[in-house]
Amino acid sequence: MNLVKPLFRSLLIPSMLLIGACCGQKAVVEAPKPLPTPPPPVVTASLGDVFFDFDKSELRADAREQLKTNYHWLEENGSRKVAIEGHCDERGTNEYNLALGERRANSTKDYLVNLGAAPSRLNTVSYGEERPFAVGHNEEAWAQNRRAHFVAE
Repeated sequence: MNLVKPLFRSLLIPSMLLIGACCGQKAVVEAPKPLPTPPPPVVTASLGDVFFDFDKSELRADAREQLKTNYHWLEENGSRKVAIEGHCDERGTNEYNLALGERRANSTKDYLVNLGAAPSRLNTVSYGEERPFAVGHNEEAWAQNRRAHFVAE
C-alpha cells in the first residue's frame, strides 16, 4: 500500500488533465497568425525651396541637390505646372531686389530645363523683398528670405 498511494497520486493529475482535455465541449482555439510585414513606405519626391548667397543668383551645391529632387517631383507629376518665385532679403532697393529675384527664379528654371524639365511647365515670377519668409533684421532671417520658392499649380 505504501507504493500505491504515491503511484496513484502521480497518475491522478495527468489522467484528470487528459480526461478534461478530451471530454471538454469547447473548441480548440488556434493562436492568431502573425500579420504580414507591411511593405516599406514609398518615398516620393517633394518640392523644396532653393537658397542663395547674399547678392547672388548662382546656384550653390545644396541648391543643385534640391533641384534634382524637385525635378523628380516634376517627373512623377507630369500634368502639373510649377511657379518658381524669386525672393530677396530686405537689403537693397525695391527695383534691385525685383531684378535679383527674377535672376534667381530664372537660374533655377534654367537648371531644371537642363535636367530635362519642359520649360512650358515652369513659370517664373519675382517678388523681390515683398514676401519675406522670415521676419527679422539679421543674417539668419535674411538667409531664409534669399530663395526661389516652388508652388505647384
